[in-house]
Amino acid sequence: MPISVVLESCFKWLFLLSTLTMGVLYFYKDKLPEPGFYDLVHLEEPSQFATDHEEFKTRVDGHEYTITPKFDYELYGVVVSYNNSDSFGDIWHRKRWLDFINQRDLCVIWGKNVETGVYKRMKFSNDSWTCWAFWPDSEVGNLFKMNALSNNHLLVDNEAIKLALMASEPGDHIRFKGLLAEYANKENGFFRGTSTIREDTGNGACETVYLTEFEVVKKANPKLRRFYAVAKGLSAITLFGFLVMFCIAPARFK
Repeated sequence: MPISVVLESCFKWLFLLSTLTMGVLYFYKDKLPEPGFYDLVHLEEPSQFATDHEEFKTRVDGHEYTITPKFDYELYGVVVSYNNSDSFGDIWHRKRWLDFINQRDLCVIWGKNVETGVYKRMKFSNDSWTCWAFWPDSEVGNLFKMNALSNNHLLVDNEAIKLALMASEPGDHIRFKGLLAEYANKENGFFRGTSTIREDTGNGACETVYLTEFEVVKKANPKLRRFYAVAKGLSAITLFGFLVMFCIAPARFK
């Protein structure tokens, strides 16, 4: 039997196995860890202080944005969901608003919401500008504290900070520091404000933060995520290998 036929078969079965593995791991890699995984000392309410930073301008992807700082801000939290502004389903940030500085929205929880483990009984999701929290019954709803959740519009004009931000995933214990700020693009009249309290809800309750620091304090499910990355890479490699061998292997007739 020609070696190309043998390789074609091997690549086919490796592709199927790695794709199946990737599919299974996809549903487990973002599972939120138990409360004991986190250092609750570093999951207290965000810190907010008067700022001496003045209004400034910055450019991202050829567009100029005016940043108007309101407060210095630092947050430790657990990521429960996120939205990337360049995602396929987000038609607002890039296309309609010309907003290239808001790289990602992170929905995070802290404090009692982590300590009680109530988040394990809930579901979270993000759309283009909102974080949604779902609870199955009134018992869970009463236990969950909406003032210990925030959806953060994160503004980034630094590549190193952007890479750190985009590496964060659900379940990760993260810390970021920056400026609670309003921002605007005068080119098209776009403007977005920021919440400056944790007690508000609904439209306008999100924090808008110009990032100066970002780090993942503790990565959730690191082994599962490594295996997922390996399976994903192997799936792509074996698919390519199968297609190449399929094209060069001699035709087989029954």
